[in-house]
Amino acid sequence: MTSARFLQIHTLHSYTASLLNRDDSGLAKRLPFGGVMRTRISSQCLKRHWRMAKDDPHALANIAGVELDVRSRNIVEKRVLNSLRSSFENDLVDALSGPFQKAVYGDKGEDQSKRQPLLLGEPEITWLKDQASKIAQEAQGDAKQAKTLAEAWAKDYKKNTKAMRDQTKLPGGISAALFGRMITSDVEANIDAAIHVAHAFTVHPEESESDYFTVVDDLQGQDEDSGASHIGETELNSGLFYGYVVVDIPALVDNLGGDTDLAAKVIHNLVYLIAEISPGAKRGSTAPYGRADLMLVEAGDRQPRSLANAFQTPALPKLDDAIAKLQDHVKRLDETYATGEDRRALTLWNGELNMAERVSLKNMAQWAAKQLNASSGD
Repeated sequence: MTSARFLQIHTLHSYTASLLNRDDSGLAKRLPFGGVMRTRISSQCLKRHWRMAKDDPHALANIAGVELDVRSRNIVEKRVLNSLRSSFENDLVDALSGPFQKAVYGDKGEDQSKRQPLLLGEPEITWLKDQASKIAQEAQGDAKQAKTLAEAWAKDYKKNTKAMRDQTKLPGGISAALFGRMITSDVEANIDAAIHVAHAFTVHPEESESDYFTVVDDLQGQDEDSGASHIGETELNSGLFYGYVVVDIPALVDNLGGDTDLAAKVIHNLVYLIAEISPGAKRGSTAPYGRADLMLVEAGDRQPRSLANAFQTPALPKLDDAIAKLQDHVKRLDETYATGEDRRALTLWNGELNMAERVSLKNMAQWAAKQLNASSGD
């Protein structure tokens, strides 16, 4: 049993002269809210940076018992079939391609451009490798026979994969267990997200400028035209972003095979990642690195609710004004709904923090993990 059903994680992150998340035109993503346009960071961008932070001391991959995963439209070719090419003739391995691609990616799976990029866990990939190897061995060097056997295997693919997943802890890997996945070709393989992530947005109107830049040719002679070899333009933004994450604790424990201790370790590390891992494009020219100016974590049993409406009327682009609005909104919610969440907060602000007990990031992560009645070391 857990001591809380939900953890709600609210953050304020500040970034200066950056381009954190671009749209298809190369401009910063935006969101209209409260009658003004805000700069936005998509939830997909945030989740990808947290899951891909594999060199970080608190990376999810560093947790004992975690299974990794791969998102790609080329898993069958690059991770399954290529593993056989050192042991079997290429024509035999190629004969497996069509049936395996269709089984994994659906009826149009043989056409790479029509495949849905799937998230598969390493246990699932290992199982596919074993199945392909068994078929290749049974074919005894006959490519035609290999294709026939693979087609027969593909007819029972969904039934067999369900049996494998039912017997495997974290079959879809840690990312699917946390953030869910959808596989249109196999509905029973879908996993509901246990961690819900909102799009982050600036608490104030967008602050944007167009950066005009030039590239100078180092080898251009002095007697030649001294103008730039290239002229370009890019958008830069500054902003104080509000972020919101909800952890459905029972769903997380269920997605992790009922392992409460593992769930506690995941939450412990996730708190670190949310506070410290920065999203951002153009890293070489903007160095968009920052840590949370404020993190508020709430533990409770009632339906979660975002604190985004604290900024429906835009704040000033300053931390003290944003925190004042946040604290006032929390106070009014408490007076109206009395939902009784237990709270902890960390902040770089030196003003009075009256909405929660102030703690360090280390203590915050440990406290959040203990909401599952399990311990997690730093």
